Amino acid sequence: MTQLMTSGNQTMVTEFLFSLFPHLHRGGLSFFIPLLLIYGFILTGNLMMFIVIQVDMALHTPMYFFISVLSFLEIWYTTTTIPKMLSCLVSEQKSISVAGCLMQMYFFHSLGITEGCVLTAMAIDRYIAICNPLRYPTIMTPKLCIQLTVGSCFCGFLLVLPEIVWIATLPFCGSNQIHQIFCDFTPVLSLACTDTSLVVIVDAIHAVEILASFMVIALSYIRIIMVILGMRSAEGRHKAFSTCAAHLAVFLLFFGSVAVMYLRFSATYSVFWDTAIAVTFVILAPLFNPIIYSLRNKDMKDAIGRLFHYQKRARWTGK
Repeated sequence: MTQLMTSGNQTMVTEFLFSLFPHLHRGGLSFFIPLLLIYGFILTGNLMMFIVIQVDMALHTPMYFFISVLSFLEIWYTTTTIPKMLSCLVSEQKSISVAGCLMQMYFFHSLGITEGCVLTAMAIDRYIAICNPLRYPTIMTPKLCIQLTVGSCFCGFLLVLPEIVWIATLPFCGSNQIHQIFCDFTPVLSLACTDTSLVVIVDAIHAVEILASFMVIALSYIRIIMVILGMRSAEGRHKAFSTCAAHLAVFLLFFGSVAVMYLRFSATYSVFWDTAIAVTFVILAPLFNPIIYSLRNKDMKDAIGRLFHYQKRARWTGK
């Protein structure tokens, strides 16, 4: 049941309803089972990558350090939205409190921006490794890697905070139906019964952040590709391309869908396309990350093999 609170002559909304989720007896289960399997794979795949990188000394390099950070972030990034989606698919009450909605928005966008910053740091790492290999060990030190990671977290968790605080002050007294699969800025702000034109400034800030990361990554990889094409060794070119292809795939999948969703300003999409784009960066991008970084990466596959071989040998020794 919708919860409302009367304030003066207005009825204030205390919870939002997700209108896009079907009821369990109308096909909800057909979405619930695949989504549950995908979520389980995302958690298992990213957790396995994080553990393998931490325990295998051969992977204690800046590149794999950033991949482990990305895997750790993906676990929490998906956990901010997918469990609520699963709940809405099997529950008759497809609601979320206003406070819960604000929390979901804050952590989802904070973790998303942090991921974007980490992907930018990874692009810089690959740029230095390929374009300036002799100075790479002295530039990309463990201290710098940690500083870049901490800076990414500060950027992500501080940049979104003013917007969330502002939204928390807005009155919601009209419709309470969110036409999206999670709490996002545009669907929530459209329900406010006051002027929200200030969102244009917020959109501009997000646009600058997205475009800055996109430009740094794009320019880094353009330079990287030019250097790779100039390599004399075919084996060296293949290895460099193989490493960068994985990073480019993750970059295009994540930033491509984010750019389409958040760099549109006044442009509007149909509910179908809004949902499809959201599914891409909320579900599909995290799903493909473990596949791209593990199944297509020889070093990761070897490290996973060593870990399981060690555990198997330890069990036999214990007997």
